[in-house]
Amino acid sequence: MTKALSYMKNIRNITKLLMLISLVGLTFGWYFFGAVGTSAGDEIFSVPQDSSGFKPSESLKEKGLIRNAVAFQFLLDTFAKEVKIQSGGYRLNQGMTAWGVLAKIIGRPDLMWITISGCPRREQIGEKLAGIFGWESGKEAEWNTLAASGNPDYFEGVYYPDTYLLPVDGSVAEIAKRLTDRFNEKFSPLAPQFIAANIKWTTGLKIASLIAREAGGAADMRLISGVIWNRLNIGMPLQIDATMQYTLGKRADGSWWGSVDLAEKQNDSPYNSYLYKGLPPTPICSPNITMIEAALKPEETACLFYLHDRLGKIHCAETYAEHLANIRRYLN
Repeated sequence: MTKALSYMKNIRNITKLLMLISLVGLTFGWYFFGAVGTSAGDEIFSVPQDSSGFKPSESLKEKGLIRNAVAFQFLLDTFAKEVKIQSGGYRLNQGMTAWGVLAKIIGRPDLMWITISGCPRREQIGEKLAGIFGWESGKEAEWNTLAASGNPDYFEGVYYPDTYLLPVDGSVAEIAKRLTDRFNEKFSPLAPQFIAANIKWTTGLKIASLIAREAGGAADMRLISGVIWNRLNIGMPLQIDATMQYTLGKRADGSWWGSVDLAEKQNDSPYNSYLYKGLPPTPICSPNITMIEAALKPEETACLFYLHDRLGKIHCAETYAEHLANIRRYLN
């Protein structure tokens, strides 16, 4: 009887010990891997485009999305060692456990980095968005239609070239607004200067887009701006190939901007700057602030013509005879 009682007592002690160990384990697990708090709405955790040197565990801890950086790094090293966390944005909240955060950041980002460079036309931007987000043709067509609707001043030229973190599931209207909001933000400091110079902002944007397509680099921009303004002031046709390139649209080889032959220069179009004087009906691409500033502050010059030699250096001329001489000298 004594042995039976002793055995039962040992069982109870072992059970208590196991319960204690389990409790300690649960407490330990909750302390290191549990949710930081309750879900109070998602926030965006972003992984930079260049993630070399980026430490997700430390960044998550700093943002208050995990309890312990060392413990989370243990999860990464143990269960996701071979997984590369993609750059982009992830919707996380404090109600998620460390396991939930881990599962989220080793999956597809909720937002993706998009870099728009140069001076692209709206269809080019739509094409890029469609390729990155996997848009169907209908959504890409919606982008082009939306861009052409509403305020006619926002038909073209206002989708500011920059780097954005955009939602994968974002609507066309939402993404368009992000780009045009950035344009408004960048342009706003220059608005008073355009008013003081008695230049409509739409005029400045058109000229900036022409400068963007014609300049060989930033050093050329103000000189080309001066030439464009000189031609406009004397009523001379601009005769800029880029306006015709815009009319032609996408080429058979997939490019958007190509050479223009002599026959094309005779085609009737409001963008034909060989047939019609003045600026085109809209900008032909979306310029950045440097290009817009060049339109506002042209270089003072008597030149009416310019060309780039085979090394990309610009040469301007006051007369057509001088321009022909530059062609013979630098291009032939």
